Amino acid sequence: MKIEAITLREIQMPLVHFFETSFGRTYSRRILLVTAHCEGVDGWGECVAGEDPFYSAEWTETAWPTIKHYLAPAVLGHTLTAARESAALMARVRGHRMAKTAVENALWDAEARQKQQPLWKLLGGAQREIPCGVSIGIQDSIEQLLEKIQLEVAAGYRRIKVKVKPGWDLNVLERIRARWPEIVLSCDANSAYTLDQVEHLRKFDQFNLLMIEQPLWNDDFYFHARLQRQIRTSICLDESIRSAREAAAAIETGACRIINIKVGRVGGFTEAKKVHDVCRENKIPVWCGGMLESGIGRSHNIALSTLENFRLPGDVSASKRYWKEDIIEPEVEVTPQGTIVIREEPGTGYHVREDLIEKITVRKETIRA
Repeated sequence: MKIEAITLREIQMPLVHFFETSFGRTYSRRILLVTAHCEGVDGWGECVAGEDPFYSAEWTETAWPTIKHYLAPAVLGHTLTAARESAALMARVRGHRMAKTAVENALWDAEARQKQQPLWKLLGGAQREIPCGVSIGIQDSIEQLLEKIQLEVAAGYRRIKVKVKPGWDLNVLERIRARWPEIVLSCDANSAYTLDQVEHLRKFDQFNLLMIEQPLWNDDFYFHARLQRQIRTSICLDESIRSAREAAAAIETGACRIINIKVGRVGGFTEAKKVHDVCRENKIPVWCGGMLESGIGRSHNIALSTLENFRLPGDVSASKRYWKEDIIEPEVEVTPQGTIVIREEPGTGYHVREDLIEKITVRKETIRA
């Protein structure tokens, strides 16, 4: 598989409804797409970096030049026997994992299409149907949040996750549990708390949560381990886990009981599989987190979620929750039982709507060998 060219595109897609976390509120997405042109086969990847450097140091305006000047030149002209070999070619560049993911995952897609094989099988997946949960952002009122939860529960989703921050936490969880005492419920703090708030965080135990995700600093294991010893609720780490090595360290120190794998956060499918394997060997369940992806990134999350240790419902929900019109067809749909049925077609199993992508593209550049 010779890599002949890489095309970068920025598209802009408005969200159906704003999405708010402790970082702020998002109304639309600027999304970078990567197309890997390989001997007549095109593979597609998505960079999940945000519009601002809040979730991580990476953002849209670092990803584009990093791919253009460093990552694309690192892989162009090479003939690979497998997409996973691209990770070593890009390793000279430190960090920039979301940019690397866009390139590497485009090559995985190209390899799967070239071999006429579903991407999930190429990754080593086994599950033919994956359970889905939803992530619901901070709303203008608790009543508005309860209305949204009602819609998602009625749609069959297997797990409800709500964003929390100081001032929007205990009262919110109390209202949710009063109305739905039995649903699988978790919360995500996106590093909104500190260890001196441990007495406050202990109060989360009363709500029978599946987990509290990333309550403390985004780069921390040590203080999360101290917190986990002081609360009953399982801690799930997200931002802290950028590699299999960090996953192993977090598990060994007792910093968490669950890990969220976001393929963009760890640098691509190759490292995501390694994180999965470390967690499986240590009996730590994993699930797939979302980053407000378009259908391309969403289809990659679906493929990853077929690996055997993805035992908890992920954030891989239906296209219509986010977009009036997605850039793949068919759009991602969730069954009334809260699952996604895995498709058998080569590559991701979804057709990329290049005509629509062209219409919403605001910049485009092709880098050649």
